[in-house]
Amino acid sequence: MNSVEPSVLIIWHSRTGASAALAQAAAEGAGGAAMLRAADRVQAAEMLAAAAYIFVGPENLGALSGAMKEMLDRLYYPCLGQIEGRAYSSIMAAGSDGTGAVRQLDRILTGWRLRRVVEPMIVNLAAQTPEQILADKSVPADRLAEALEMGAAMAEAVRQGIF
Repeated sequence: MNSVEPSVLIIWHSRTGASAALAQAAAEGAGGAAMLRAADRVQAAEMLAAAAYIFVGPENLGALSGAMKEMLDRLYYPCLGQIEGRAYSSIMAAGSDGTGAVRQLDRILTGWRLRRVVEPMIVNLAAQTPEQILADKSVPADRLAEALEMGAAMAEAVRQGIF
């Protein structure tokens, strides 16, 4: 990535592959503007350097995954007061709903004063049994294409200075 080019930081967590695949698709769409980071590896300097964010993860038990929440807890105060007004979007992989994780993410990001600029993308994979929930996931091609489009749109808006 060109160090001068504004970036879209794509932060992801995945246990069964769905969120990882969606994050990768968003990064492909964002092209050279993408910084793809696993939630447990994101550093405050990367948050501060990014112009926009895409948060990608699974909904676990009606909420954000623990790894995504831990990243937000760890970086909350180091970034507080320094990233207000920056744009974000989200992609949640869910077994049936996904709205709980989106609500929790939005509530937390209110503290950073980030601005949601794209409606949340929820990918319902209909995993309902313990075996389905724990199994590796395959994301439908049309949903991967949507994630790719989200990454491209976020990167283009950053390049044009829209946000």
